[in-house]
Amino acid sequence: MTHSLVTGGAGFIGSHLVEMLLARGRRVSVVDDESTGSAGNLAAVMDHPRLDYTKGTVADRGLVRRLVAGVDEVYHLAAAVGVRLVAECPIRSIETNIYPTGLILEELGRRHADGREAKIFIASSSEVYGKNPKGQWTEDDDLVIGPTACSRWSYGASKAIDEFLALAYWRERQLPVVVGRLFNVVGPRQIGAYGMVLPRFVEAALAGRSLQVHDVGQQERSFAHVSDVCRDIVALMESPGAAGRVFNIGSDRPTRILDLAEKVVAMVDPSLQIEFISYAEAYGADFEDCRRRVPDLRRLRETIGFEPRYDLDEIIREVVESKRSSSS
Repeated sequence: MTHSLVTGGAGFIGSHLVEMLLARGRRVSVVDDESTGSAGNLAAVMDHPRLDYTKGTVADRGLVRRLVAGVDEVYHLAAAVGVRLVAECPIRSIETNIYPTGLILEELGRRHADGREAKIFIASSSEVYGKNPKGQWTEDDDLVIGPTACSRWSYGASKAIDEFLALAYWRERQLPVVVGRLFNVVGPRQIGAYGMVLPRFVEAALAGRSLQVHDVGQQERSFAHVSDVCRDIVALMESPGAAGRVFNIGSDRPTRILDLAEKVVAMVDPSLQIEFISYAEAYGADFEDCRRRVPDLRRLRETIGFEPRYDLDEIIREVVESKRSSSS
């Protein structure tokens, strides 16, 4: 029986991944410090006989060594999440993203040197592309990070360091690593508290408030359902051709943020208003953003035959229904 470790397994994406791995017959260990995740996200499986749950931090070397000792694979999802958290707590975001990744890779590298191999998936982010002006990003495109005086870019830079380190372990020590750059993952259990746009819109709409759109809403983003993303992550870990490579993971069907807000309004309450606010009002005077963030998914398709199962309207409908159920 494959033994999987999921760091950040009580988070939004992590909890869905844990459920999927259990459904596929894995034994699953979870570690989460519950700083942004919640054990409640695992309520449906918390008593599962093949699930071991630890509340703790992957910045604890002793805990990491114990957790990785007997596993066959690691899904490293523990990270700082959300643009608001990054803007308000840049020190926490940088430290959370870099140090634990190095610690986990070091411990797996130690095991690998002793002949006990375990594969690892590193969850990176579309943020690493920074403000590259291309209309669609491929994995080998240049990373265009803004000035260090703007904390907005610290998240992408820290995730890029994670990637460099993971790929160095692959090149120097042949540790099997897979890097996934996640693009706007959405679905049930995601909360809007840290700036995630779709749950923020849905939560406002269900509360009867106007939807706040940053700038004039012409930003283009592509939204992927969390189930599609978890399926892709597991498929990459099962693919021999994925080791040592970087993959864009998400949807390549962009939509404008204003159009997303209008879809939510139409689905929840057509009488609701849309309010425009500046980035400075939302995140501070030094905040910068990019207009378009869309992945090229050819590498993902060639490696695992990726095709999404959810379209945007289905995703919005499911998020609305989930938020209504949780508040009733």
